[in-house]
Amino acid sequence: MLPKLTFVLGGAASGKSVWAENLLLTSGLEPVYLATSRVFDDEIKLRINAHKSRRRDEWRNFEQDIYPGEVLATCDRGQGVLIDCATMWLTNVILDDMDILAERDRLLRDIASCSASVIVVSNEVGHGIVPENALARQFREEQGRLNIALAAAADLAVLVTAGLPQVLRGTLP
Repeated sequence: MLPKLTFVLGGAASGKSVWAENLLLTSGLEPVYLATSRVFDDEIKLRINAHKSRRRDEWRNFEQDIYPGEVLATCDRGQGVLIDCATMWLTNVILDDMDILAERDRLLRDIASCSASVIVVSNEVGHGIVPENALARQFREEQGRLNIALAAAADLAVLVTAGLPQVLRGTLP
């Protein structure tokens, strides 16, 4: 059985989404996929389509770019919800010029109050150089804060690198 909250962290194209999908599929729970990405351009559209093509018919799929709580509130104990990903969610919050702290707190409350087990996928963006522009620096700092908050709330935290999981907190089911 999956813990209440599993946090899956990794770099871009690290295999974190595939690993998280497989974790949920082997849990015995009904899999729910909650996508947070917006289609900004053809490249993102291709990435979204690649993610969709991996998922079979057993997945219930939802798209919610800002308020995942609207979907989480409808889920029950027999389900597992994969939120993919916190990085795109944060991007949307920043681009919409929303109150980041208030929205982060809302996200954490919505996850905590969800009856289903939740897996949140997120990017580690702090391993690179300091970005040259203010918006990119703000994003890097806010993503770090969001990752810290999600990891602190998680029962299981896993870093995925090259498709391989390294447990940071908890025990794999």
